[in-house]
Amino acid sequence: MPTLTQIEYVLAVEKHRHFGRAAEACHVSQPTLSQQIQKLEDEVGVIIFDRLQKPVIPTPSGLGFLNQAKIVIRENEKLLYFAQKKGDAVSGEFRLGIIPTVASDLIPLFISHFSQQYPGVDLTIEELKTETVLTEIKNDRLDGGILATPIDESSYKVHPLYYEPFVLYFSRNHRLLEKKTIDIKDLDGRDMWMLSDGHCFKNQVLNFCSLEATQAVLKNIHFQSGSLRTLQNIVKSGVGYTFLPKLMLREMSDSEIKNHVRTFKSLEPTREISFIYRRDHWKLDIISAIEKSITKYLPQHLLKEKKAPKLVLDII
Repeated sequence: MPTLTQIEYVLAVEKHRHFGRAAEACHVSQPTLSQQIQKLEDEVGVIIFDRLQKPVIPTPSGLGFLNQAKIVIRENEKLLYFAQKKGDAVSGEFRLGIIPTVASDLIPLFISHFSQQYPGVDLTIEELKTETVLTEIKNDRLDGGILATPIDESSYKVHPLYYEPFVLYFSRNHRLLEKKTIDIKDLDGRDMWMLSDGHCFKNQVLNFCSLEATQAVLKNIHFQSGSLRTLQNIVKSGVGYTFLPKLMLREMSDSEIKNHVRTFKSLEPTREISFIYRRDHWKLDIISAIEKSITKYLPQHLLKEKKAPKLVLDII
């Protein structure tokens, strides 16, 4: 009968596709990990990994074993979670993924309160792209995520937290600053700074503007950024414009908003920010605690827009 430790070693190799890195992640020597996996394979009569491939990959028969191994580890974690709970107190480990365009402004709002209110929760937060968050939740390496939706909900529970409009941030002498509000037809993609590929925020902006992806504001500069604050600072001291989520206005002075920020004339492009987790997840008390902390400290202008606005941008 395989032990839980052996199963964890096998899943570590699947994750890292390398025996050495898997051993390091499990805090054991590579010979120890390799011997235990060999022992497991001999016992169950299945060769789990093709060791001749670089990186290491599961064999066809090994894939079936790995799928069942994940179920065993998941059920063991569930058993330990409920066994270690103390009464009605919210406690336990929770791994949360959050996309970068949300993290920098949302996390500071609630994290200190959450720490004080729920000292029994050991919360780990990682900034990751949407695709990675979804993959890590699916593979049980994250318990939940905060990201822009809608998404394919077949494998996940989706709880909308708030709806956040976009605003436009212009360089100091930009021609469109003469207008109080901006029509989408006024925008020119040739002077728009955007995030690098892979960010859902960029996809939403391009979808809304019906513009081609280009990054040639300065003809001889090819800049790939994963930070909206970096784009904001480039525009502030240079040329062009960029889209920003409205929550970023909290960190700006009134004069900066007046000199750089404009809203849209008619329908505001808006993104839906949601908490997602697997439909069969069991740490519902921690999920509820995180959601309550977030909504308690959200700015009032976002709470007023809790009902879905008319133009929620999809992710393409």
